[in-house]
Amino acid sequence: MASEDSFLVLVHHRGSIKRKTRSGVKFTDKDPLCIIVRPTTGYDALVSSVLEKLGLEATVAGSSSRLAVASSSVPVYEPAIQPVASPSFAVDLSGNVGDEVRYGEHHLTELRCPTPAGVGEGLFDDPDDDDVEPDMIADDSGDDLGASHPRRATAGFGARDTEGSAGMTEFQVGQQFQDKDEALLSVKTYSIRRGVQYKVVESNYRRYVGKCSEFGNGCTWLIRLSLRQRKGIWEVKRYNGPHTCLATSISSDHRSLDYHVIATFIMPIIRADASVNIKVLLNATAAHFGFRPTYRRVWMAKQKAVAIIYGDWDESYNELPRWVLGVQLTMPGTVAVLRTCPVRVGGQLDESQANFHRLFWTFPPCIEAFHHCKPLVSIDGTHLYGKYEGTLLVTIAQDGNSNILPVAFALVESENAESWSFFLSHLRQHVTPQPGLLVISDRHNGIKAALEAPDGGWLPPAAYRAFCIGHVAANFALTFKGKDARRLLVNAAYAKTEVEFDYWFDILRSENLAMCDWANRIEYSLWTQYCDEGRRFGHMTTNISECVNSILKGVRNLPVCSLVKATYARLAELFVRKGREAEAQLGTRQQFSQYLVKCIEANLKTARCFTVTVYDRDNSEYTVAETTPTGSFSLGSYRVSLASQTCDCGYFQALHFPCPHALACCAYSRLTWQPYVHQVYCLSSIFDVYQIGITPPIPEDFWPPYDGPTVIPNPNMRRAREGRPRSTRIRTNMDDADPNRPKRCGLCRQPGHTRRSCPQAGRPTHTGGNK
Repeated sequence: MASEDSFLVLVHHRGSIKRKTRSGVKFTDKDPLCIIVRPTTGYDALVSSVLEKLGLEATVAGSSSRLAVASSSVPVYEPAIQPVASPSFAVDLSGNVGDEVRYGEHHLTELRCPTPAGVGEGLFDDPDDDDVEPDMIADDSGDDLGASHPRRATAGFGARDTEGSAGMTEFQVGQQFQDKDEALLSVKTYSIRRGVQYKVVESNYRRYVGKCSEFGNGCTWLIRLSLRQRKGIWEVKRYNGPHTCLATSISSDHRSLDYHVIATFIMPIIRADASVNIKVLLNATAAHFGFRPTYRRVWMAKQKAVAIIYGDWDESYNELPRWVLGVQLTMPGTVAVLRTCPVRVGGQLDESQANFHRLFWTFPPCIEAFHHCKPLVSIDGTHLYGKYEGTLLVTIAQDGNSNILPVAFALVESENAESWSFFLSHLRQHVTPQPGLLVISDRHNGIKAALEAPDGGWLPPAAYRAFCIGHVAANFALTFKGKDARRLLVNAAYAKTEVEFDYWFDILRSENLAMCDWANRIEYSLWTQYCDEGRRFGHMTTNISECVNSILKGVRNLPVCSLVKATYARLAELFVRKGREAEAQLGTRQQFSQYLVKCIEANLKTARCFTVTVYDRDNSEYTVAETTPTGSFSLGSYRVSLASQTCDCGYFQALHFPCPHALACCAYSRLTWQPYVHQVYCLSSIFDVYQIGITPPIPEDFWPPYDGPTVIPNPNMRRAREGRPRSTRIRTNMDDADPNRPKRCGLCRQPGHTRRSCPQAGRPTHTGGNK
């Protein structure tokens, strides 16, 4: 305690300065140092005291540390090493492209100390404080701990005691918190760190009382916190500590480690990557707290953290209509179709509310971009991972430089005939009206029904369908085990000539005749490249995984409105980045994309060992014989037609640019090969894809008002509240568990028994509660 001829100095050495407060400047520090200083204390003695408190050498000369002023009267020591800031989310999910991402207000626990008497606000309570503190509860015991110097502090994740143990600081009477949530978080964290349990005696909007579970059996730990209504803060009014009890059982979990505590801890991780796996969060929580929570609890904590950062899960649905109005005002031509279902309460129609059903949206730059992409689209769906179930449907296009571009989206309840019909009808109407289009998809019956609808506009010759070979091979592996058989089927699908297809199919037939029978049940034009008449441009899969990982990473974990805003922001970034790349390549006077240039260079190297024979005076029909480098014998002969742009090797017509044999023919006849390249590979076409960018959004205050019914989530889409969330992943042979792997107890993690029959349950231990 400071005497009359000394005073207390607070040293803020690792905090931050907050301006525009009631007192002008406020210093936030998780662990300020408290030093007793006398009027005769010199500068060197003050610095030595600070360094001693920090555990550093008390030397000033030559030190790399520096002094930073924290107030007009109190010098503050600031170490040279600054704390590392947590990573921030790389993309603005609020729809404001280029602006700083805004997150919901959430304060982590921190240690706060007011300025001592004579500096800023008074140290002692206001004499006219209107707080009402009741008498002691009936089973209280022990004397009150007086406090001549009350502090405003929190023992949380960042607070440390004199021994440096995080979360082990004892509470003190007068300790203050910003709100009840912050106070409860500190009490729970303290209990977890000590490895002891406590129970709540009283909890309401004005008071919180907790005591040790062993209170009355040898432990007197008790804490009482009350609301100071005038200041709106919570304060420790009574504290008996530390614990004097012993832990009664060994457990891998702790009752106080609820999803509220976990949500606060994982908040920086979620800000950095909303798609982080639950197992990663679970392991990080276990490593930090020393207890392993359940999967379900960590999942709930992640949903709460996402809601705090990106908005409430339920309210997000009602934000969609106004966002649609805002983005249509920002970019005229934006297509957004929102479908809702009526809400009935007690058999009566509630016109003030409507259940969200489906949403289709696309933006004008995507519509214009597709005119300059390859004449094909990939469609697929991916599950949402948030509080409510649902499916995100995506249409993916590809430019001439092999860059994928999502051009249309839809949020639906699941993949079925009705939802796919809703998506594909609007896709055909607003984005892809071109004739002769190829649609690559999986073999889902809902897609089949929607594409084969007479009035859908997807029947040949208006459009054609092809299967993703990845999905075909996955279905094949469900019936026939073994990677070799699957590889043979994929090689047959990628074959560009009938001869090559027969080669791989004969090997497959020799392995198992039933495999060929399974493949023959699917029409060859739907899954083989040599029968697609060049419509695939060499693309055999839907690219949905690549799209989600590279462009839409993390959006499936967000509330629906933040998800839709994320597509806007991600596309804005994509159009800027790819547009700059195309513009830079145009500046070098190149004619074709980098992808095509690499392919042509590789083909030119191969074309040096060919023997060419021309068969007409128009230089259009040739034969090309492959020979060894020494020319001793032939490796095969191919017919090439430059007029029809075909070759017996199949590459010319499949990829729509000259194969090695066609390049050899051009070199033989002194012709340029550029006229035989499809227009989509030209840099001018690629630049046109990204020429129209995403417009910066108009501020939300200027959006048109929405006066329709309140859009609410469909309660039937709410995920189960009990148990582990059901996995929506389609399982393949890679997911088969090892049958020889022993099962382990959920309590002690040892094999041979379960949690209910664990011999460690209820066994006493000699570990003390005071660690």
